[in-house]
Amino acid sequence: MVSRAGPGAAIATAGLVVAVDQVTKRLVDSGIDRGHSVNVFFGLDLTNTRNSGVAFGALGGAGLIVAILIGLSLALLIGYFVANRDTPWLWLPVGLLLGGALGNLIDRAVEGAVIDWIDPVAWPAFNIADACIVVGVLALLWVVEGRPKRTPAS
Repeated sequence: MVSRAGPGAAIATAGLVVAVDQVTKRLVDSGIDRGHSVNVFFGLDLTNTRNSGVAFGALGGAGLIVAILIGLSLALLIGYFVANRDTPWLWLPVGLLLGGALGNLIDRAVEGAVIDWIDPVAWPAFNIADACIVVGVLALLWVVEGRPKRTPAS
């Protein structure tokens, strides 16, 4: 089955990601005091924390640089999508990436930093938008590069 859904599917996916991301962040922000954690089970806490940088806190405090990098990345992604919109399944990673980026941009606009709350042991806290960005990048690579080709045995 090949899915050649277009911009509407990408926008709907992005909208769903933004909605789930923002709802979960508001629930955590209203239910856990900032800086505090609630243990879910061994190795996983829910922690109400803020990240003013990008991945793993890099570029913390460099708001203008971060905004420029995000804007440039989104412009390139949208340009690639427009040029290749007939590529099967491309709408899905594009929707995940757009939704994740927009979810975190909303936080930056409202809070001045991204709300992170999923806090596994030995890994920095993250959120739904971050997870969608990671899955979106992996899915984009899969869609663009294609499935591994099987070569006949020689």
